[in-house]
Amino acid sequence: MISIKRFALILPLLFLSFLVACNDSESDSIKKGDPTISIRLVDAPGDYEAVNVEIVDVMIKMDNNAEDEEGWMSLEVDSGIVNLLDFTGGMSKVLVERFPIPEGTLSQMRLVLGDGNTIVIKNDNDQDETYDLKTPSAQQSGLKLKINEDIEAGYAYDFILDFDVAKSIVHAGNSDNIILKPVLYASLETNSGIIEGTVSPSTMPAMAHVLVDDMGTEDTEDDFVITALTDENGSFALWGVPAGTYDVIVTPIDDASEYDYGIAEGVVVVNGEKTVIASPIELMLKKGTISGTISGLAEGVVATVAINDEALTAVETDNENQYIIEGVASGAYTLTISATGYVTQNIEITVESGENEIVNATMSLVP
Repeated sequence: MISIKRFALILPLLFLSFLVACNDSESDSIKKGDPTISIRLVDAPGDYEAVNVEIVDVMIKMDNNAEDEEGWMSLEVDSGIVNLLDFTGGMSKVLVERFPIPEGTLSQMRLVLGDGNTIVIKNDNDQDETYDLKTPSAQQSGLKLKINEDIEAGYAYDFILDFDVAKSIVHAGNSDNIILKPVLYASLETNSGIIEGTVSPSTMPAMAHVLVDDMGTEDTEDDFVITALTDENGSFALWGVPAGTYDVIVTPIDDASEYDYGIAEGVVVVNGEKTVIASPIELMLKKGTISGTISGLAEGVVATVAINDEALTAVETDNENQYIIEGVASGAYTLTISATGYVTQNIEITVESGENEIVNATMSLVP
């Protein structure tokens, strides 16, 4: 594991004496010795070509959980339009970097968006088409997040804002209206960790995810999934994962791919640290099936159909003399068909990834 620098003492004792000598015009609420905050934006991806949002500001409230508009403090974000889908596979957007804030309890945070929000979707002709993303009036002041984190002098606090695109885009019935209802998760790096890894084959675009049991109970309503897309090198990073042990599952983006899922089991996450999965997660080839009908059997006679795989898998025909062998890895096999009183048949077959190999046979009685 690679330790992430969680806290940094900002002010040497020698510099404190200099602050005392500063004139009284300097603000008492925010000094250079006060804690700082950094905020990075990452994205839980959605199935779109681009999701462009206009970021206006990030604001916080200290020692105040009230729902009114009093007490909000701007973190002076450089406003602009960003494509959220750029911030997957380990990429992130720095919104705030080491901005000084007062001591106390960071009660609330909100991301303020403008009106210049658009989405790009492939149309029926496989061409990019851009639509305006409409924002409900209730969201225009920014989505508020409860934080309630104690902030102490002399430390740096690094937050991650995870913008869940898939949950944030709402298609309004049969109309062309596409609505942006931001769904965000905020986490402090010292209250969460990062999982980094790679996927093989690296050329296969894929999505990695972990299931987080938020409250540690059997109730699944409070569970949530953290996801990340792989980049062009097959690398991914899952941000803001609470401490615990996880199975990291990777699936190809293209459902028509010949590959199935891959998994890394028992990945341990420690708060404030980065866990790097040592070996690439191998995407398995999709399993195939073998099926067919066995003719020539007398009524009531059952045939056994087997393949020479590692488990020597065998099935029996049903009352219509049909059979199916599922979950067969791609490769070459000998299919053996046998029944009491009939000549055994051995048939060489090749099973392709994700395909159904149909093998019919006609049995003959033993002379």
